[in-house]
Amino acid sequence: MGNDAGIGENMSKLVSFVIPCYRSEQTIGRVVEEIDTTMKGLPEYGYEIVLVNDASPDDTFEAIRVLCAERKNICGVNLAKNFGQHAALMAGFRHARGDVVICLDDDGQTPASEAGKLLAKLEEGYDVVYARYVHKQHSLFRNFGSRINELMTRVMLGKPKELYISSYFAMRKFVVQELVNYGNPYPYVIGLVLRTTKKIANVEVTHREREIGTSGYTMGKLLGLWFNGFTAFSIKPLRIATVIGVVSACGGFAYGIYTIVKKFLNPAVPVGFSALMASFVFFCGLILLMLGLIGEYIGRMYISMNNSPQYVVRECVDERDEH
Repeated sequence: MGNDAGIGENMSKLVSFVIPCYRSEQTIGRVVEEIDTTMKGLPEYGYEIVLVNDASPDDTFEAIRVLCAERKNICGVNLAKNFGQHAALMAGFRHARGDVVICLDDDGQTPASEAGKLLAKLEEGYDVVYARYVHKQHSLFRNFGSRINELMTRVMLGKPKELYISSYFAMRKFVVQELVNYGNPYPYVIGLVLRTTKKIANVEVTHREREIGTSGYTMGKLLGLWFNGFTAFSIKPLRIATVIGVVSACGGFAYGIYTIVKKFLNPAVPVGFSALMASFVFFCGLILLMLGLIGEYIGRMYISMNNSPQYVVRECVDERDEH
């Protein structure tokens, strides 16, 4: 096709679409075509597309390679192993050259046709704009994960209650530059955005049903993502652990006083072995939980000190013209 209309010298602003790809061999071509169609209706913007294959087990990168050969505004990045969605986003950010970066999914559920809404909201003076879905078409499992993630970001990271976070968002270049300065091995894009700017808004977009395949998220991946969020950007869990420890210690001390007083007032009442064991097991469990949480922080610090990479690029296919 040789489509190089995305990068024109007469364009005032360049938009970079960054798309993490996993098991999207059959869908990524449709997403790219929808971006092409959408951006033809926004002539004030030039555009490029950065596709990051997160070590997908199918032939996703071969599909990306074909798209790169057909168009002169696509960059394909192939990661050496599966590093996760947020690491793939960071890889895409480092290859993006746009004045604005738009991130969306590879399965077509986030409509590229409504990218103009995000761009228009940015033009109102906001730094980051997230899509808000009126009716989400995710599975019950993904919706449950989203609710937990919403709670975690609000409590641990200070996200405003009214702000809706999704995987479809647009941000200005200076925000992207601040994000790519983060070099630790556990990136969490939402946390990085929240610590960079408070000028964040929502726009309503349509959320589509998945036509092909299933979500690549598993419970293990979701748990890992949540841990990245609060261990990398918040010490509130440690403070909560301290408060629980103090409350538990005070409760144990008070219960001990109560037991002694009860024994003096009524010597015939036996001291309950079952209650003692229940208290022992409960407090030992709390101690192990706190130690595990502290160990998680220390372990991640150790890995960061060893300069473990966020991701490793196996191959990059870049057919973009110089901009």
